[in-house]
Amino acid sequence: MTTETAVTLPGGEMLTWSDRRADAGNRPLAALVARLVPPGADVLLAGPVDPAVLDALGGARVTALLRGYPDAAALAGRVDRVVAAGATGLPADEAYDVVIAAAGLDAVESVEGPRLGWDGVLARLAAAVRPGGVLLLRLDNPLGVHRLVASCGWYVGRDDAEWTLGGVLDQSRPANLDQLRLRLDAVGLRVAGSYAGYPRPESTTALLATDELARRTTSGLFEAVLQESCTHGYTGRFVLADPARLAVDALFAGRACDLAPSWLAVAHRPPAFGPEPAMSAAGLPTAGGGPGRLPVLLWGGGSDARIVEVVDGPHGWHWHRPGPVAAAATPAPYASREIAHLDPAAPDGPVPDGRLLHNLLLDGCLRRDTALLRRLLRGYADWLTHQAAADPLTGAVALAGVDNLVVAGDRFAVLDPSWRADDPLPVDVVLARALWRFATELLTGGYAHPWTSTLDAIGLTVVLGGVAGRDFDRAVVDAALDVDAAVRRIREAEHRDNRDTEGPDNRGTEGRDSRGADRRGGPEAGLRTVTSTDPPPGRHSYQQLRDAWLRQRDENTRLAAALSWTEDLLASREKALRRAEAKLDLLSGTVSYQLARLAVTPARIARRGARAVKRRARAAITRKDGNRE
Repeated sequence: MTTETAVTLPGGEMLTWSDRRADAGNRPLAALVARLVPPGADVLLAGPVDPAVLDALGGARVTALLRGYPDAAALAGRVDRVVAAGATGLPADEAYDVVIAAAGLDAVESVEGPRLGWDGVLARLAAAVRPGGVLLLRLDNPLGVHRLVASCGWYVGRDDAEWTLGGVLDQSRPANLDQLRLRLDAVGLRVAGSYAGYPRPESTTALLATDELARRTTSGLFEAVLQESCTHGYTGRFVLADPARLAVDALFAGRACDLAPSWLAVAHRPPAFGPEPAMSAAGLPTAGGGPGRLPVLLWGGGSDARIVEVVDGPHGWHWHRPGPVAAAATPAPYASREIAHLDPAAPDGPVPDGRLLHNLLLDGCLRRDTALLRRLLRGYADWLTHQAAADPLTGAVALAGVDNLVVAGDRFAVLDPSWRADDPLPVDVVLARALWRFATELLTGGYAHPWTSTLDAIGLTVVLGGVAGRDFDRAVVDAALDVDAAVRRIREAEHRDNRDTEGPDNRGTEGRDSRGADRRGGPEAGLRTVTSTDPPPGRHSYQQLRDAWLRQRDENTRLAAALSWTEDLLASREKALRRAEAKLDLLSGTVSYQLARLAVTPARIARRGARAVKRRARAAITRKDGNRE
């Protein structure tokens, strides 16, 4: 690429408008682009893209089509050619191997030129795809999870960027994935594959293949990815309900694709002559069989900056790390030893099958199925004991919580072994840490469970340990909380280092909220004393906050009733004491009381005299014995 690139202004540019957003990002798309785009390919970037996508196009000839002049000027030094205009500013005789519309088609059309509409912009971009080429197109879902949990309606927006609002009533654009396939087919493009994007349209950290998402509704991998992405993706945001819970429930119902915040279609134009091969004319892989098969999952890896893929091979799903694997850093001499580290080569190998232990335990708690809870927790404890043998636990098993373990029958396995413990940890400490984290979520999330509602997180941890066949004492739980605090600090430091490496373009508000939530949610901030009346840390769900308020109201009602009962008891005791004092005052003035007092007085005097004589006799005997010696 050239170091200096002039910005072409064919007309229709928006001189002061910028589509860049601080919290936008789509790093899984960058990994997909690196897989799809061969070196030397002609690529058209239509609309704003994540800087990570530009890094993945290092060996391609890139043309950027942006409607905002500030965006075009900022991108001029990173691509071969920049055009600041709407879709009409793209020359009609140009064709590309790959066309990427990562922000959708609304971000391509300019208000300063002729308006083509959604179908018109699609036709213009589709015409720019040469035979055998590929189009990557994002479509936002008007009924996605992000809208179902939004605190404000999509139709009340008054920001400058919201001059066009897409809803299901807008027939000019597709409203679901099937309609998108029909629109692409109408312009001569065939959909080779499609992905569901989570957790938000503008910030995608997970791309899940839609066909596998509809077929594998009990996949522990999909459960963990949806839980992780929707939890971190909405941290610090006000939502109506828990988006992670809604996404996982949609997966179980087979509707995770229908409720995805966005979709990414991978469409290609068939070759002009001859039968369509498994590989396109430009050498780009398709979703068919063979070595060019598209990944099942592209995931941003949660709190760290890695991208991991899951591909479907002859022996099932297995992890794949795109690009070179960084070597593990060698600690400096006399450096302080950390309790855990991130393995740069993980995850690797086959993806274990099974259900996520976290959701199985939640299901058992909600249904009060104590037999299921006892079987799962005792099986988990026995598995940890078997993994430890005669030594304390190390490696990924020592840090994997119930949200990173899958269960298939009686077999347990770690789903993502990226984080590993360096220091050996006792089995009871590992088990207590996992149960404490689950107990905290159980209490703050407002989930129903079979045990008393007055337990705090530590008390519930001890109860869960008893269900697992372990008798935890206070020292074990304190050690588990210390380990969890240390691991949290290391993960925060890793995330902070990765954000500093990425640069200011990728530093959105999401990362700042996530780190702040981690600090607020750590044991140092008071989670040692968390109770059922505390709201969940991280995301601000009105539903969960209301449930926490209801629990606090019930607890206040219970405390008020206990206080009222105590006050009534004290009042009754005070009345009885006053009656007793009145009786004593009354009896002290009677003749019988005076006679009894006269009879008792000589006896008291005689007893005191006898005690004095006894003391004097003892003193005399002691002096006599001393003189004899």
